Amino acid sequence: MLYDVGIVGAGFAGLACARVAARRGLRVLVVDRKAGPGERMHTTGLVVKEAAERWEIPAVLTRRVPGIRLYAPRLSALDLDAAGYYFLATDTPALMRWFTREAARAGAHLRFGRAFGAQRIAGGWRFDRGERVRWLVGADGPRSAVAAHAGLGRNRHFLAGVEAEYRGVEGVDPDRLHCFLDRTLARGYIGWVVPGHGGVFQIGLACRRPQRPNLRAFLRKVAPVFDFAHAQCIGHRGGLIPVGGPVSPMSAGHVLLVGDAAGLVSPLSAGGIHTALESGFVAAHAIADHLLEGASDPGRAVVQHAPRFVTKRALRVLYDRGVPDAWFDAMLGTRAFTALARSVYFHHRGLRSVEGWRDLAQALLRGHP
Repeated sequence: MLYDVGIVGAGFAGLACARVAARRGLRVLVVDRKAGPGERMHTTGLVVKEAAERWEIPAVLTRRVPGIRLYAPRLSALDLDAAGYYFLATDTPALMRWFTREAARAGAHLRFGRAFGAQRIAGGWRFDRGERVRWLVGADGPRSAVAAHAGLGRNRHFLAGVEAEYRGVEGVDPDRLHCFLDRTLARGYIGWVVPGHGGVFQIGLACRRPQRPNLRAFLRKVAPVFDFAHAQCIGHRGGLIPVGGPVSPMSAGHVLLVGDAAGLVSPLSAGGIHTALESGFVAAHAIADHLLEGASDPGRAVVQHAPRFVTKRALRVLYDRGVPDAWFDAMLGTRAFTALARSVYFHHRGLRSVEGWRDLAQALLRGHP
């Protein structure tokens, strides 16, 4: 059978691409090696306001968290808020099942339990089971098999993350994402405690490879802040987070990459769900415009729309070198640090926005409190 689009990977990027492409009238095939949607998830599943509103995520699958609590290495804390902004802690497996149903309702054909295998043919690709596709989309994560097979750019720089799910943790403010700075335990990133959906707490940390995260040590660190007396661990997960920025090339010869496979993850905050959904959206429209309207190469459109992360990549280099814990302890709560932290955590006030630079400039002009 001939499909217009063959998508490898039924994660956020792949399902967003499938849903939009099918709605545009394209014949869409999605293959994923997992046995079913939502299995073996490797993400905390935090969704930012922009993504929640664009995709109209059902409220029943989420819990709104309006702010951040940022902890210095000695556990002093700073609360961060932005008027009208929020994050969504999600039941991530259920959310992926919802995205899968939405893609199927739009007309996409989904095949789980299938590893990627395809060969180039004239005008497209042929999967190992005989389906032919005019465009191949690699949405298969940070270690993309599509990228390797097609000779496209590959992620080289990663954080290693590990997370446990708990029930019964007490003393956690449910209106905050709790983020911990610690050069020793989380060099190049943070630790976190997220009051998740359905009474589940997600506790984890990530660090720059080759360092490996030590979750037991992190649990000991946060024990003075939260009460684990009646806590019960109900699950573990881990994975790699690409932080090197967009790969190059991202497209060539009727194949393109989206989401984590394309390196479209914030190099500083490591947030990737919003950019994954956006990249799937852009890729679907670019392919539809090309096939239905005669527009130019979809790969070029995808590259043009991809975020460059110039400032965040520069900050990533600085952070990888290891900011001393004493610096964080001293700076937490100053106006400049607060403005910079707000630009990192609140998407609409990032350093690509007027609001983000205005916050930072005002803080620097006023000096420290």
